[in-house]
This record gives sequence, C-alpha cells and structure tokens, in this order.
Amino acid sequence: MAASLSVGSRFRRLCSCATSSLVRTDPVSSTLVSEGTNHIDMLELNSRLKLFVKLGKLNDARKLFDKMPARDEVSWTTVISGYVSAMNSTEALALFSYFWVQPGLWVDPFILSLALKACGQNLNVNYGESLHGYSVKSGLGYSVFVGSALLDMYAKVGKVDHGCRIFSEMPIRNVVSWTAIITGLVRAGYNEDGLMYFCEMGRSKVEYDSHTFAIALKACADLGALNYGRELHCQTMKRGFYETSYVANTLATMYNKCGKLDYCLFLFERMITKDVASWTTIITMYVQMGQEETAIEAFIRMRNSAVSPNEFTFSKVISGCANLGRLEWGTQLHAHVLHLGLVNSLSVANSLMTLYSNCGYLTFASIMFHEMPNRDVVSWSTIIAGYHQQGYGEEAFEYLSWMRRDGPKPTEFAFASVLSVSGSMAILDQGKQLHAHVLSVGLQSRAMIQSSLIHMYSKCGGIKEAAKVFDEVESVDIISWTAMINGYAEHGYSREAIYLFEKIPRVDLRPDSVTFIGVLTACSHAGLVDLGLRYFNLISEEYQINPTREHYGCMIDLLCRAGRVSDAEQMIQTMPFYRDDVVWSTLLRACRIHGDVDCGKRAAEKILELDPNCAGTHITLANLYAAKGQWKEAANMRKLMKEKGVIKEPGWSWIKIMDQVAVFVAGDRAHPQVEDIYCLLDLLASREELTLEELISILSSIED
Repeated sequence: MAASLSVGSRFRRLCSCATSSLVRTDPVSSTLVSEGTNHIDMLELNSRLKLFVKLGKLNDARKLFDKMPARDEVSWTTVISGYVSAMNSTEALALFSYFWVQPGLWVDPFILSLALKACGQNLNVNYGESLHGYSVKSGLGYSVFVGSALLDMYAKVGKVDHGCRIFSEMPIRNVVSWTAIITGLVRAGYNEDGLMYFCEMGRSKVEYDSHTFAIALKACADLGALNYGRELHCQTMKRGFYETSYVANTLATMYNKCGKLDYCLFLFERMITKDVASWTTIITMYVQMGQEETAIEAFIRMRNSAVSPNEFTFSKVISGCANLGRLEWGTQLHAHVLHLGLVNSLSVANSLMTLYSNCGYLTFASIMFHEMPNRDVVSWSTIIAGYHQQGYGEEAFEYLSWMRRDGPKPTEFAFASVLSVSGSMAILDQGKQLHAHVLSVGLQSRAMIQSSLIHMYSKCGGIKEAAKVFDEVESVDIISWTAMINGYAEHGYSREAIYLFEKIPRVDLRPDSVTFIGVLTACSHAGLVDLGLRYFNLISEEYQINPTREHYGCMIDLLCRAGRVSDAEQMIQTMPFYRDDVVWSTLLRACRIHGDVDCGKRAAEKILELDPNCAGTHITLANLYAAKGQWKEAANMRKLMKEKGVIKEPGWSWIKIMDQVAVFVAGDRAHPQVEDIYCLLDLLASREELTLEELISILSSIED
C-alpha cells in the first residue's frame, strides 16, 4: 500500500499539469464569470445538464457545460458520469484531471468512484492505482462507493486478488460491493469462487438484486452446474426477478449450456419483453442444435418484432447460412452489415469468412481476411480451416506459418486443421514436424490435437503411431476414441475397432454419431452383417441418435460387400434421405461384382437420371454386361458413351520431393521439369538392365 500512497502523492502534481484545452471554454463564459457568478442560477443549469445526459444528448450537455460561467461539483459529476455511461473513458478521465486542480472544488466519493470506473473501462491500471493511493490518503477509501469501484476496477484490469483484498478490508458492504466482487471473479473464470461469495452474501443478510442473480447464473452456465442453476431459478421467481430481461436471458443461456434446450425454448416463449440478447441467445441455440433454418426463421421474427440485431446476432445468423451452404442468403446479410457499418466487427467478419469458405469461394474469404483491420485467433483459424476443407493444403500450411510469425499464438483448432491437411495429403514428414511443435508449446494433451494426431497418422499409414498417441491420452474423451476406431476401421483392423467400441461403456463414455460410422465401417470391411445390423439398430433404439445419411451409406456398403444386393436396394428405397448418386453407385459396383444385371440396370438408370454424363456409370454397366456375356448390350453402352461424348477422367497421383508436392495424371506435360522426367523415363524404358552407378550418374547430369 506504501507504493500506492507514493503514486497517490504524485497524482496531484500530475493533475496540476493538465492543460485548459481539456475543457473547451469560450470568451463569453469567462466574461460572465467576471461579471458576477453569484447571480447565476446553478440549480437551473445543473438540471438542464442532467436532462441532456439522461436523454443521451452528450454533445448538447458538453456544449452547455463548456459555456457555463461557473461549475460546481454537481456540474462536473454530471458530465463525467455522462462520458462514463457512454463508455468514453478517455474524455471522462481528462475532465476529472482538470476538475481535480480547480480551486474551491472537493472530490467526493461519488465522483472518485466515477473516475475509478473509467479506469476500469479503458484498463488504465496506472491511473487507477494513483486514485487508489489518493483514496487511502484522503480517507475516501472507506466509502462503500469508492470501495466497490476500486474492486470493480481491479477485477476488470485482471488483478482479481487486489479486488478480493480490498473487499475483505471494506467496513461496510452493500449489494453493489458484493455484486462487483462476484462479477470480477466470474468474468476472470473463477466461477466456483464467485458462487462461494454469492452464498456468503446470502449469509450476510445482504439482499440480492437482479444483477447478482444474473452473474451467479452465468457462473452456473460456465460450470454446467444445472442443479444449482435450478435452485437460483426458483429464487429469482420468489423474488420477482424472473421477468427481468437480463435474468431471463442468463437463465436461458444456463439451460442451453447445460443441455436443457427445451427449458431454454420454454423460457424464451414466456418472456414478456424479448430484447436483442434474448433473440441472439435463441438464434445461437438453434445454430448449435443444427437447426439453422429455424434460426433464420427466428431472425426474421426478431426483425418483425422491431428489435434491431447487433453484431453478435448477425454473426450467428451468418454462421447458420454458412452451415447450410446458402450463399445467396449470406451475401444479402453481408450487404446489410456493410450498410450498417458492422462488417469490421471480428465476430461478423469471421462468420463471413466461414460462409465463403464453406460455399467454395475461398478467394472472397481470403479478401475478407486480408481487409480485416484486426484479426484474432478465430480469424486465423477460420482461414486455415477454410483452405484445409477445400483441399488447398499448401496454402493452409502457409497461413499457419504466417500466423506463427506475425499473428497470435496458434490454438489447438489451427494446429488440428493443418494436421488434418497432413493426413488428407498423406504428408507424414510435415505431420511429424507439427507433432513436435505441439509438444513444444504444450498442446499435446488437448482432445482436438490428440484426435487430429491419431487421424493424421492413420491417414498416412502409421497405424502403430496412431495407437501410440491414443495410448498416451490422459483424459478419456469420445473424440480420441472415435478417431482411433475410425483409424483401425480404415486400415482393415476390424477386430481392434470393434473391441474399442465395445469398451466405450466400460470407461463411462457414450458413442456419438461419428463413432457409429467407424464401427459400421469396421463391420463392413470384416463382412459382419448381423453385428453391423445390431449396431445400426442401437443408434436409435438405445442412444436416441437419428441415423444420418452416412450411417445408411455404411449399412448399404456392408450389405453390398456381403452380396445381399436386394437387401441393399430395399434399404436405399426406404431410407429417409435423398437418394444421391453415391448410394446408387455403391449398389451398381456390388451388382457388377455379384453379377446381378437387373439390379445393376436399375441402379444405373437412377444414377443417369441424376448425372446423364457419368462416365463411371456407363463403363461399370458395360463391364457388367460383358461379364455376363451380354456383348451386344455392352457394345451399345460403349456406343452410347461415344455419342454423348462421355470421357472417363484420368486418375492422378502426387509425390513430395524437397518440400514440394508434384501432381501427375496420365500423359501430363505441365510439370516444369517435364523434359527431364520424360528423358529419364525413355532411358529407363530403353534399357533392360541399369546399374545403380549408371542411374546415379544420369540423375546427377540432369541436376547439373
């Protein structure tokens, strides 16, 4: 505290250096003062000043303040409170500094608490500590107003321990003091401590207000403490705070985070006044539930109710459009936020990047990224994930390198995206380097990183390395288990995949939708039809998960591999999803293997209805006819391909040399070293035997 006192002693000298330019006076005002201040009706002027501030007309209040021939403590307090309420803390502190050196004026607890609040707003800890020192020296620190403002200021600047110390030394604590310390703890992430103070507040016989309940409910939401949140819900109803908008909004958020979405919807519909926070909460909930169209309908209802959306509302609605892939809706919202001047908001810009990335317009996403005046870790992670999802692995790596060099510290989300790139492109060396880097920065224990490492090693053929990562997982989570099950399934280790799946209930985990895809794939590769059918039935019967198109696809593949073509066709016909060309192509390939011409024709007809120029379908059906000796039908199919001009696209391969990925197709001559490549191929083809020494000599001459 001695340090604070010394800072406080310097504070008066600091304020005395404030220039008169901080307050815009004019010559007329000075003349009026000299002609006789005693005849000024200060009560009338201060009343007008308060009215301007109350109506939000801060510019008019400042003009009146600057022209006042005299100003008392009420005048200064009124205009400073206006700037604090308007979040213009810089101007508020400038005015306070000038007020401090005015002769004949007294710093009271209320104006000092306003200055401390301004310090908390702009995180000006040095100024705040100076005011703290002065409050101790002057004795104002014993005021409940000043004490509450001090602990609130320290909480906002991240010095929660200082705030707790001040709170413990306060001789008198009111609801503002208690709410301030609880708010500081909860916003700093100390939710359990915040709830402990909340309980202590109740025992101290200080009555809760709606703000206290709201922050306690936020702590319950962050902790997932559903039962305690329900108790608080009952208390808000008993005290009549249930209908207060911020309490109702926090209740809805608490139930949403605790997985009680039906409670959240019920609360929302019962709200008497639905403000922007209420609508944003419900829209966010629908997006999280995967009900994006319902979220957009809620947004339209919000607009019809004359509630104006804010930047967070727009970001959630745009995210919903991104998930749906509805570019036309997203672009309309983009135009609207441009009109409102919200496009530079980080949350809005990040959602727009996701929209354009998901819809395949990476150029627009990149333009958004490069034009952002500020970028947070979400911005970087979003652009990296966008390039990864669209298959542009090299660009994703470049953005990660740029982020590590010039941006914020990469999170597990950014690393997970690039690890997935390594897996998708089968670039094991790059993946190992990333593995080493996440070890060096201490992110290796994050669930997202662990599952991405398992996925990367599995995709690159390193199933043993993937299993090693899985065995080292400290926290048991379904994400890592699912990644390992899928890795085993994709590599044909069906027995190991099924063993892990059966072990899930024994480690108190619950399989999700993706987990079932992995185990069904394992059953498909092993030809375990009955076991696959049992697992498929468990999805809805035991775990109440609605089977997705992917689950049906796994079952159709399983039936086709087992030769049960008619059962596969029946499942396609009865599944509650749009029958795309993928499922029909799976059936067609099975018909070719098992020689079912009639079913193959039906499958081919369905595919050609969707894609009349599908080369693979024509060729597969022609091969099916040929395999059954129906040469005329096979020839007709080949003839039909020529008439349509259908040409089968060639397959392609890639190779990585010296950190460069080269892609090749049959007859490709686009590579910059194509002449050297073909020269070497011709030489190899012309020689039946070629010694190692000769090959090294040839390669050396090409490099030269």
